[in-house]
Amino acid sequence: MVHFVGAGSGAADLVTVRGARLLGEADVIIYAGSLVNPALLDYAKDGAEIFNSAHMTLEEVVDTMKAAEAAGKMTVRLHTGDPSLYGAHREQMDLLDEAGISYDVVPGVSSFCGAAAALNAEYTLPNVSQSVIITRMEGRTPVPEGEKLRLMASHGCTMVLFLSTSLLDAAQEELLSGGAYTADTPAAIVYKATWPDQQVWHCTVGTLAETAREAGVKNTALITIGGFLGDAYDRSRLYDPTFTHMFRKGTQD
Repeated sequence: MVHFVGAGSGAADLVTVRGARLLGEADVIIYAGSLVNPALLDYAKDGAEIFNSAHMTLEEVVDTMKAAEAAGKMTVRLHTGDPSLYGAHREQMDLLDEAGISYDVVPGVSSFCGAAAALNAEYTLPNVSQSVIITRMEGRTPVPEGEKLRLMASHGCTMVLFLSTSLLDAAQEELLSGGAYTADTPAAIVYKATWPDQQVWHCTVGTLAETAREAGVKNTALITIGGFLGDAYDRSRLYDPTFTHMFRKGTQD
């Protein structure tokens, strides 16, 4: 059996209880060494075989899983954050299907959630934004034509950019080209959210690239954009004393 486990956003104690249990039971652990906090390997039992997938191809990863399965061993494939976001685990599952090997997925705390925690922020504020776009700037990995960053930016809602810190000059231009954000729209760079060396820089869309250069940040950071980083928003109606809902009678008919 292969278990795809989301490692969480960085801190070793933000892995789920189920994920930690499986790490402690695994005979083989294949972890994304370029991004996963190595402290998570402290959950491994003595004698567990540990492989760093940063040095492996897809075929080598799956061959390691197949060898473990043939030997009657249990494998944990440890992905950063939640595997469903930029985790490249679909291609592994397809090959396991072809090989007749069973697997499951244990979700994890995504780094975009960790970034919000680092900012003490709420992405979805009433009358500010009720939607979050999670995307990336096009680089060596292309994006579909309909998902070019300027098109995503045209909505003006909360946006979180993955895998874009080294491309901020181009990303900044695309964000402004969308027409909804201005140079003064609030933004923030969150480096290694929830890790011990987490850092946060508040800036604007117009100063994103300059802020990253001055901070020396080139990778392992998320870019957050939108009015949710400002001070103005409406109070939630759910807890408004005048508002009636199925669990509470409000003071206003």
